[in-house]
Amino acid sequence: MTDDAYLFLLDDTTTPLGVPPASVGDLACLETPAVRAWLDAYGVTVTSPQLRLVPPEETAAIPDGAERLPVPLSDEELSRLRHHNAPEARADIENQLRAYREYADGRDALLGRAVAAGVPLERIVELTGEDPATVAAVAR
Repeated sequence: MTDDAYLFLLDDTTTPLGVPPASVGDLACLETPAVRAWLDAYGVTVTSPQLRLVPPEETAAIPDGAERLPVPLSDEELSRLRHHNAPEARADIENQLRAYREYADGRDALLGRAVAAGVPLERIVELTGEDPATVAAVAR
């Protein structure tokens, strides 16, 4: 397995392989001279339906003989690519996990504000589903 994602050209655009790079959002690699030259050499643009992008773990699925180019992606870009490449049900769960992470990052502060506002510990446990020991620890 490679550490790079791959841009490649797909002859049959009805094949559901990879994702169009434009659907992933801004990717720094698309502005590099190497990628621009590669696109120009094959006469395609970033929005061309033949142009696809796969994460490193999916490179084995690229058809033999397909024109391909390894491209480095930042962690955030790779996360977006994996999200767009995932089946819809998995992508929905990933959205929920991201929302959970955003919420969980502020969990202790929210519990602390509830305690400071006078919400009884038992009510906080009831509303949040948090472990009573966790709520009590935050209340100290």
